[in-house]
Order: sequence, then C-alpha cells, then structure tokens
Amino acid sequence: MTNNSITIALDAMGGDFGPPVIVPAAIKALEQHPSLTLILVGNEKELAKVLKGRSRSVSTRLQIQHASEVVHSDEPPSQALRGKKDSSMRVAINMVKDGRAQACVSAGNTGALMATARFVLKMLPGVDRPAICTMLPNMKNGHAHVLDLGANVDSSAEALFEFAVMGAALATAVDSNERPTVGLLNIGEEEIKGNEQVKQAAALLANSNLNYIGYVEGDGIYMGDADVVVCDGFVGNVMLKTTEGVAKMIRYYIQQEFKRNPLTMLSGLMALPVLKAFRKRIDPREYNGASFLGIQGIVIKSHGSADAYSFATAISEAIIEVRKNVPALITRELENQLVKG
Repeated sequence: MTNNSITIALDAMGGDFGPPVIVPAAIKALEQHPSLTLILVGNEKELAKVLKGRSRSVSTRLQIQHASEVVHSDEPPSQALRGKKDSSMRVAINMVKDGRAQACVSAGNTGALMATARFVLKMLPGVDRPAICTMLPNMKNGHAHVLDLGANVDSSAEALFEFAVMGAALATAVDSNERPTVGLLNIGEEEIKGNEQVKQAAALLANSNLNYIGYVEGDGIYMGDADVVVCDGFVGNVMLKTTEGVAKMIRYYIQQEFKRNPLTMLSGLMALPVLKAFRKRIDPREYNGASFLGIQGIVIKSHGSADAYSFATAISEAIIEVRKNVPALITRELENQLVKG
C-alpha cells in the first residue's frame, strides 16, 4: 500500500438491496480507483456467494469483514444502537474509529447510521449538532451543497451557523473553492422575512468570515444563487424529497409524450442524444452520497434504493473527503470563526 492509498468500509448489508448492489458497486469503484481498498462488512457466507465468479483483477483490494447482524430500514435508532453491536453498520463505523478504515459508506437506516456514528466517533470540537449535506444540480456552477437534510428537525440560529461553516468547508474541499458563497434558505430575499431562527442566524453569518450573501429562495438552489445553502433538517428533507419527486415526474411525462403515437416515437428517437444528456444532468445517481458533517470521522450515506452505479458515486464522495481530510477542514474553519467572534 502506498501513501496515497485509501481504505473504506462498506456496510454491505444496508439499503433496499444489500450485497447484490453493494458488491458490484465496490468492484466498479476499485476499477476506477487503483489506490483504493474496500472492506465489505456483512454476512461472510452471503458476501462470498455474491462475489463468486466476479472480477478477480481487483480481488487483492477487496476484503470481507464478517458481521452477524443487520439494521433494518424501519428499526428505531435506539434499538439498533443498543441491541445490535455486531451489525454491519456498527462494525463498519467501528473500523473507522479503530483506524482500519478512513471512511464508512452505508445505504442503511439514516437515523440508526447517524446515531451510531455520533456514539462511536463522537462530535468534532465546537460542533453541537451534526448535519446531513448533499449536492443538488444547479444552472450556474453545476451543483450546490445543501444542508441540513434531516439530521435535525428543528435547529437554533447557532446550529444553522455551524451548518454554514461545515458546508463551506465541504465545498472548499470538494470543489477546490476557497471562498464558496453561503446563503440561508428562506421564504424571501428581504431582511424582514423568515422565522426568528433564520433572522438570528443571518446576523451571526453577517458577522463571520464566511462569504455570506444573504437569503436564498427555493428556486435559487437550482438557479445557482449560492454554492452552499443552509436550512434546518425539516425544511431540507421536505425540499429534497420534493426535488426527487419533481425529477421523476418530469422523466415520466417526457416518456409518456414520446409514446403517444408513431410520430412522437420517431421524434423521441431523433432527440435521444439530447434526452440522454438531459437525464444525466438531473440523474439523482450522479449526486448520491450525503455527508454526515460534524462527526470525528467520515461517514457517507447512500440513498437506500441506490443501484450499483449510484452506490459507486457515494464511494467516490468518500474518497474525495478522505483525500481532503474534511473533518480537519471543518475544525480549522470553526476555529477561524471563533477567532473572528
């Protein structure tokens, strides 16, 4: 192993599909990243069965770590945390804590993953609340980093400020953008609008070292008004699910229109290259991999229904965060803000 090598633990039993998706995704990621080693955490017999007959070219960089339990999608986080200490999720996160892996990627139960990550890895100094952050496409810079997306259903002004600091640090790492613009999601751009938490957070951000640009409305996320958009987890999760629904509806209506009659079907064939390019731009699989920010370690949450392509995208996000050492960047940025304060 070289100095540039990276080892990532995968919760191979998590998500809607488990090993039949995680294993092909792991092989795809290994083929794309020669310095990568992956550890499949889960039922050893089941994993060996899925691996049988697959690519041997990456087998030296693919390991199995047995875990006897699985956290189910509908399982309460407290139950998973207390009652399943040998779950694939818990063992994968323990490997990050013990230094055997530099990151963990899971498509499993979001609440259980966050609770376990907080308990095992602990919070970064100066961070009270973790946040879930992901990228959404926009018309200006290609994407925006949006947080929180569900870790906190109600957030104080101080928590929103922390989210902004963490999101800016992530944008700096992922996009090599030293001064990412930061906006607060609100019901209008005017200073008088918004609830009390948002107004107080705006005052904190205006007095910070961040490149704060003010309020951003919902459409501004996709217009590219800010590189980082901050909101509480309740608003963020509703916004994210709405976005996914709209994207599916657009694809559905386009398909229906092209199937209406032979002429529209012919038009669809002629427009196929454009349609493929459009689909790739808004394809949620291209943006899979939400970061758990504020944790002393790197944990990436994949969508539960991810296919192999999508889960491989989440692995790539973990690689970037390991290389850039995102937790250290967040800590440094928080220290800078404390100095300003």
